[in-house]
This record gives sequence, C-alpha cells and structure tokens, in this order.
Amino acid sequence: MDFWRVLLIPFAILYGFVIRIRHGLFNINILKAESFAMPIIGVGNLSLGGTGKTPMIEYLIRILNDEYKLAVLSRGYRRRSKGFLTANQFSGHKDIGDESMQYHNKFKNIKVAVSEDRRIGIKNLMDDDENLDIILLDDSFQHRYVEPGLSILLTDFHNLYMEDYLIPSGTLRDVVSEAKRADIIIVTKTYKILSPITRRRIRGILKPQGNQSLYFSYLIYGDLIPFPGFDEIKMPKKINTIVLFSGIANSYPLQEYLRDMCADLLVIDFPDHHTYRKKDIHLIKQTFNDVFTRNKIIITTEKDAMRLIKSKYIRELDHLPLFYIPIELKLHGLDEANFANQIKKYVRENQRNSSIH
Repeated sequence: MDFWRVLLIPFAILYGFVIRIRHGLFNINILKAESFAMPIIGVGNLSLGGTGKTPMIEYLIRILNDEYKLAVLSRGYRRRSKGFLTANQFSGHKDIGDESMQYHNKFKNIKVAVSEDRRIGIKNLMDDDENLDIILLDDSFQHRYVEPGLSILLTDFHNLYMEDYLIPSGTLRDVVSEAKRADIIIVTKTYKILSPITRRRIRGILKPQGNQSLYFSYLIYGDLIPFPGFDEIKMPKKINTIVLFSGIANSYPLQEYLRDMCADLLVIDFPDHHTYRKKDIHLIKQTFNDVFTRNKIIITTEKDAMRLIKSKYIRELDHLPLFYIPIELKLHGLDEANFANQIKKYVRENQRNSSIH
C-alpha cells in the first residue's frame, strides 16, 4: 500500500464506522427500506465510480426492451434541477444529468426520470403509467430506502472491491461486507479472452455466497460518430494522432483501445461528470492545434458528448474533426445466456400488481 494511503487509514476506519452504523439502523428497521410490487432492478457498486454502471443499464435495456415497457430512474448526478423530472425533447444534462441524457438519446421508447428520493421517483413513475412493467435503478446500491427486487453489484476487474480500501485511503464508498446484499455480482472490464483459471481466481477472491450469481463482462467500442452538428467532418484514412479528452472516472480501457488506432495518443483528463467551460474547450483546441501531423482527430466519450451537445462553447471546435465513441458491455460465453435467463425469470415471476408494500 502507498505511504499516503497508510496515513489516511484512521480516517477510513472512522468513515467505515459511520457507514456500518447506518447499515445497522436499516438492518434492525429503525431506518426502513421500502419495496414495491413490481420488478425493480438496481445496479450499483461499492466504489466511487468507474465500474461501468451506464453500459450495464444499457445492456439491461437491450435485454428487456422488446418484451417490456421500461423506465430508468436515477438521481441525476450533478444536475442543477431539483425534485422528480421526466426527460423530454427539451432536456439537457443540467436538467437530468449526463447518464440520463444518454439513455434518453439512445432509447426513444423508454421513460427516463430523475429524483433525489428514489421512493418518490418510483411512486411517480408507477402512478404516471399503469402499463409500466419494469424500473431500472441507476447507482442504487447505497440508497437503502428502496429495496430492489433484484440487485446487481459491479466491480472492476482491475480494482476488485475485496482488494480495495474505504475512502479516503482507497476508492470504496461502502464496506465490503455489504456485497452480501447483491443477488448478482458482475466483474466488469475484463479482457476479451478470459481463461477458466482467471475466473476461478476471481471467484476465490470475491467469495460469492451460495445464493449469488457471478458473471464476467468486457467492453466493446463502436465506430466513431461525428459530434452532432459536425457531420461534414470526414475521418482520415490513416490516423497518426488522437487527442482524447474525457470526464469519466476511469478512462484507462478506452486509452488502451485507442492506442491501437494511432501512433500517438494525447490524453486530457477532467474530473468525473465534469461540466465543460470555455477554458476547457480552449485547452482541447490548443492541444489539437499544437500537433504538427495532418492526420489527427479529437475523440471523447458518449457520456461527455451528452454534456457538450448543448454547451454554448462547443462551437469553439467548429471545423475540427471531433468524434465520440459509443461503448457497450458484453458478457463472456455462457454468462450472456445465463444472465439474460436470470433477469427475465425474475421479471416473469414478479409481474406488477396494484399493491405497494
């Protein structure tokens, strides 16, 4: 462990003490969790972020969207609005958050909503549409006032929660013992080739309980998409330099992928969920202009694009080759079918009825 992490251990112990008290209050029903008489699937993690919650929600949408009527409910992290809101054609990331904006843009036939209080959000969604079949809760693991019918816990292959530490010494925002509340554990961001030996090793580290399913996933990247309004920009036949900018928790998988596409990768990292300002756009433009090669492009993530679509500064990058890259989660081998079967079985057996308890 790094020296600075050792120095922060007392603060991590204090933080863990507070978190355990909170969980204890829920466990003895002093603080009460509410469940709902319809399929509620929660997706979350134990860490501060970067485990792939957004691709996981999109994966669930693709599994279920053809058969069921879906809604996605999140807090709307870093939005400037308050209360319960449903996404519409006028919504921007400042209204509903970047993840919610991404769901709304990509999946036109689902309802996307945000609410600080998930209980209020669920009740409003149920009241608004009696034909709603399923609600997906984004980043729900720490929000114990709602008890999902099925809880999915994500952990990064390169930073498993069993090998991490509580903040500020590590990146965990919750205690490892709470992993027992998950019905499904998914190890994300593995390599595309995953050996049986590696699967057994990870299972041995995580030690899932008998009632918990363990699956393994990896990321795939789609074709580069011209930034909205930049459609006239053409992709060079050969790419020498890529300027990558992003405001996500962990961009290392994307960096690894893009290094195979070019001779030189320049990375500009911003904080997670960063709201881009004029000086940020100028930095991106200056970094691009300082590259002497002609075969150069700028790439950002799909989530970052959601924060820039309606930015008043985006036109500073006019006539530059600006693209974003979509990302999808895939499960390995038989995990794909087994996971889909488990999800659909839960939904079939917990069809919505009129009572809330």
